[in-house]
Amino acid sequence: MIKTIALTAMLAGYIGLQAQNQKPVYLNPKAPIEERVKDALSRMTLREKIAVIHAQGKFSSPGVPRLGIRQLNMDDGPHGVRAENDWNRWGEAGWTNDSIVAFPSLTCLTATWNTDLSALYGNAVSEEFAFRNKHIMLGPGTTIARTPLNGRSFEYMGEDPYLAGEMVVPYIRSAQQNGVACCLKHFFLNNQETDRFKVNVNVSERAVNEIYLPAFKKAVQRGGVWTMMASYNKWLGVHCCQHDSLLNGILKRQWGFDGVVISDWGGVNDTWQAATGGLDIEMGSFTDGKLKESEFTYNDYYLARPFEQLLKAGKIPMSVLDDKVSRVLRTIFRTAMNPDRIIGNQCSEAHYDACRQIAEEGIVLLKNTRNLLPLDTKKYSKILVVGENATRSLTKGGGSSELKTLYDISPLEGLKALYGDKIDYAQGYESGGAHYDKIDTIPVAVQTQLRKEALEKARKADIILYIGGLNKNHLQDCENGDREDYNLSFGQNELIAGLAALKKPVVVITFGGNPYATPWIDNVGALVHCWYLGSESGTALANVLSGKVNPSGKLPVTFAVKQNDYPCFAYGAEGFPGVNYEEYYREGIFVGYRHFDTRGIKARFPFGYGQSYTTFKYGRPTLSSRTITPNGHLTLTVAVTNTGKRAGKEIVQLYIGDDKASVERPRKELKGFRKIALMPGETRTVTFDITTEDLQFFSEKEHRWVAEPGTFKAYVCASSEDVRGTAAFELR
Repeated sequence: MIKTIALTAMLAGYIGLQAQNQKPVYLNPKAPIEERVKDALSRMTLREKIAVIHAQGKFSSPGVPRLGIRQLNMDDGPHGVRAENDWNRWGEAGWTNDSIVAFPSLTCLTATWNTDLSALYGNAVSEEFAFRNKHIMLGPGTTIARTPLNGRSFEYMGEDPYLAGEMVVPYIRSAQQNGVACCLKHFFLNNQETDRFKVNVNVSERAVNEIYLPAFKKAVQRGGVWTMMASYNKWLGVHCCQHDSLLNGILKRQWGFDGVVISDWGGVNDTWQAATGGLDIEMGSFTDGKLKESEFTYNDYYLARPFEQLLKAGKIPMSVLDDKVSRVLRTIFRTAMNPDRIIGNQCSEAHYDACRQIAEEGIVLLKNTRNLLPLDTKKYSKILVVGENATRSLTKGGGSSELKTLYDISPLEGLKALYGDKIDYAQGYESGGAHYDKIDTIPVAVQTQLRKEALEKARKADIILYIGGLNKNHLQDCENGDREDYNLSFGQNELIAGLAALKKPVVVITFGGNPYATPWIDNVGALVHCWYLGSESGTALANVLSGKVNPSGKLPVTFAVKQNDYPCFAYGAEGFPGVNYEEYYREGIFVGYRHFDTRGIKARFPFGYGQSYTTFKYGRPTLSSRTITPNGHLTLTVAVTNTGKRAGKEIVQLYIGDDKASVERPRKELKGFRKIALMPGETRTVTFDITTEDLQFFSEKEHRWVAEPGTFKAYVCASSEDVRGTAAFELR
């Protein structure tokens, strides 16, 4: 009876509005969003406001059904839409229509150094999210690759904040044009999986501002990202999911972020801190599959009933709640109730084509002795493929980024499609299943037998294509755990060394999101690194190995000779992974190539490095002026010529160095890049704009960005170690 009365009253109110031709502003899709937000907020009850700021399911937060305001549906990305999950527990729902395209990992995208491909990626993946009725894509990620052991580095965009920022902006803009919100993660300092719920990161103010914040800032101020996911770890002793200085101070007030901050799943542990610390939507608390819904309901979330009680008691002002609800409404009107939101599509030909293009340009050729590649099949009638990753599905596993695909083309399938009966295969090693929190123990006898079989076949082959590297197992590239060391696992180093000892041509092809040790490098003819290539993996790899596609990827991370060459390991366990949940980033700003370059440590393969099947000659760089004034700019131009016999793409990199400063600075830092396509013999002029912002460092003395007068040097490079030309100028 009560429900009937309520429904009658609601209908009467609606009919009354219609009769007066007064459609609520919030339901008018053509009204400015801020007017819609204000109108909807004024009509909501306290209980309705509380409801929209916490979960109602594993991947959903409520709308306001009484007012016709839709809920928000979220799902894991950033490489594709995760399989449909059960409403209240971890586990796939068993749908038969949720198979999608797996796009390449973000490390692969970043290795393209191609902002046009980043926009293509964002458009294609968001179309699949839209088709699945998802409003928020949990990704992309711009966490800096501080350590090569981080289990989630494959989800991020490398070690350099400038490169990560430039690559993430087109992705976000393109996706959000389709009415799908990106949720940038993980904000911030989530540089490891070990102790991720408890570790407190101690890091200098300068490193925070120069290394760990810039890509996020660029995503907010240039990309206009609509939602942000706060990380599990602590900073300054406070969890980032409920950190007032980080979320309210930096993100919202300093940067002007007007969207929603979403907790990482289960990242909230205190009502007062979450309510006052800038969190807007709480996800994943309590209902983690370990506790029953009858014991903890969604109303027991920290931002649910406990928050409501504080509001009613007057301990927290209603303005705090209204700000959160306004942000949620703004997100709903940008996505779920956006009249321009696309319908989208799933597993289209265009999406597979985008996947293949990105994969091809992200593959990095690291070594190619005597032009062993591209593969000349006239020389080789017996091609042996060795390695588990030739057949393993690398879209499975990895934790939250695991994907359920309609189909994947494996490397072996791609090679057989080109070379047919010339291809033979030996597994070589076994790694076990793709588990989130455990590893399978493989008997020594099994590994020994697989290695023996591979070596026996290799003796009869003309050339060996070894396909291994990392995978998405626990303690490989996987959420909830970091790698145990810098070596390739499962006896791969010994297997590669054994194959090389046969004195036959060996091409090593690796997958994975992190650098690794290469003790066998001097004994193999070629090395190709593929990251994770997605559903078109085999086709993309075969096209590059055969020469149908000229490789043009370059490294977004530094490959060191040995693990201890990375600065985070110089300080023992306090440097990584922490002692008693306290970790110290004592290397400061000297992360990645900044460390190797400045300290004179030779990398195995430097940041920005990658070979081609053609060659490029750089001209002498010229500057528009030898001086630059505060708030001024100058231009640098350099001619680049394809001096080989194949069409190819080159990534021209601009670094800036400060000859003399009041603080220690890196020898040089990336401040620009251009990817250009050149036909044989063709020359193109590349132009860079240099501003005083490119000359700044963050002063801990003045707590602001500073550019000191003096002499600077522009370095035009093919990698961080390969300087092709320099030009000096002065800041006056």
